[in-house]
Formats: sequence, C-alpha cells, structure tokens
Amino acid sequence: MTMARRSLLTGLAALLGGCSPAALLNTTVSRQGYRVERDIAYGDGPRRTLDLYFPDRPRPDGKAVVFFYGGSWDSGQKSDYLFVAQALASRGIVTVIPDYRIYPEVRFPTFIEDAAQATRWTGDKVGTDRLFIMGHSAGAEIASMLCANTPYLGRAGVDRTSLRGFIGLSGPYDFLPLTSSRLIDIFGGANNPATQAVTFAQAPLPPALLIHGDADTTVYSRNSQRLAEAWRTTGSMADLKLYAGVDHVDVVAAFSDLLHGRAPTRDDVLTWIDSH
Repeated sequence: MTMARRSLLTGLAALLGGCSPAALLNTTVSRQGYRVERDIAYGDGPRRTLDLYFPDRPRPDGKAVVFFYGGSWDSGQKSDYLFVAQALASRGIVTVIPDYRIYPEVRFPTFIEDAAQATRWTGDKVGTDRLFIMGHSAGAEIASMLCANTPYLGRAGVDRTSLRGFIGLSGPYDFLPLTSSRLIDIFGGANNPATQAVTFAQAPLPPALLIHGDADTTVYSRNSQRLAEAWRTTGSMADLKLYAGVDHVDVVAAFSDLLHGRAPTRDDVLTWIDSH
C-alpha cells in the first residue's frame, strides 16, 4: 500500500472510530453506476434477506453473481460488502449479497441450506444458467458445498448443473481434523467428511475459479490446491490462481478501488466471468 493510501485509511479510521475494515472500505466506494434494493426476504427472519445490486448498464448476456461473505460461520453482514457489489455491478453484473443464519443460532448445514434458498431466489430472478456462485473464506466453503455434488441446491429447486460457474476466494474446502471446540460444535464433530467440499468433488461439476494468497495463515492455500486437484480429477475444469505474498483479507479487499493494487482478484474474476 502506498503511503498516501495508508494515510487515507488511518484518517478514515480516526473519523469512523470502531468501524470494521470492510465498513471503512465502503466509505471510499462510488454510489454511481448501479442501484440497490436492500433487505429483500428470501426466507423467514432477519438473517434470511439479501441485497440486490442492479447495474445502470447491465451486460447484454445478463450474467449475475451471488456472493457469500465470510466470518467463520458466526459473524458477518451483507452491508459490509458494498465494495464487492460495486466492483461487479458497476461493470454490468447483477449482484446479490445475502445474509444467512450463523452460529450459535444454527449449525451445519443450516447456513448452506439458507444459501441454497438465496440462490433459488436469484436463479428465479435472473436465470440459473447466467449465475455464478462466489464466496470468500467461510462464504467460499458455503459456495463450494452448493456447487459440489451435494443435494442442497436440488432440495431448494435449483438445477446445480446449469450454474455458469463457481468462484472461491481463500476458502476452506479440506480442513479436517477440526481442533477448535467452536468449529467442532458448528460442524458436528472433529472428523465429519460430510462437511468438506473435497468429499463431494464428483462429476458433474460446474467450472471453478479458485483464488488464494500464499501468505494466508487463516485458511492455508493447500485448501484451494486440493479442491482444484479434486475438481480436475473428475474431468471438470478448475483454474487455480495463487498470489505470492497475499494474505487472507487482501484477496477480497482488492475488489475495492482503494486496495485494488494489493492483489489481481478483481481483474481475474472479471476476466474469468467474461470467458464463461
């Protein structure tokens, strides 16, 4: 980060007090080029709502993204990810960011079932065959479990095989055994293979783009490497991009104009969407 950008972030932090880094980024995001409809219900309760970002100039091909944020399955809110939505919607991509129920209110697989319902809502709106499922961190795990050969989307009334693609950013896909008592509670045991995307890497699978920083010590990059290998073993396409010196947060923060230089995530995602 340049000294000027570091100074800007420091100044914004002083002005905004205890705001999260994501909220801080959002203060720098343009409100031009899209409109947003907030808090649309896709199920019952306050955590089963979504924000819909509609471009002023939609792409002729109508491509759309559902983005699931991270937060260790126990935190996060859709409003924090305006900077991701703006990066996509201002470039013509209809973007949906759902909330979903989190721990301790729910445990595995309820948050995935919520995500499946949000995907159903979006597919009904834009067409499943135009839809990319994307997530970061815990949200990438959720997205991967929807796109792998699991029953979650089918139960929600979505044809999983019609999806345009899966984009995983810094996701945990092969993270057993669990040692954290909190994670063991969330996932119902320390060694439950039914919680792992690699378990369900079975054809047919949509094409995948897996992005990870090799300096990530929150979710190690071997997760993306192993999922890419498992995806390819089935004969399915998986593009793997490992960023040298990039950490867990920078992968997603680089969607923003302010931190775009930290990683090529935004360009790689947009290019991949163009090519699929």
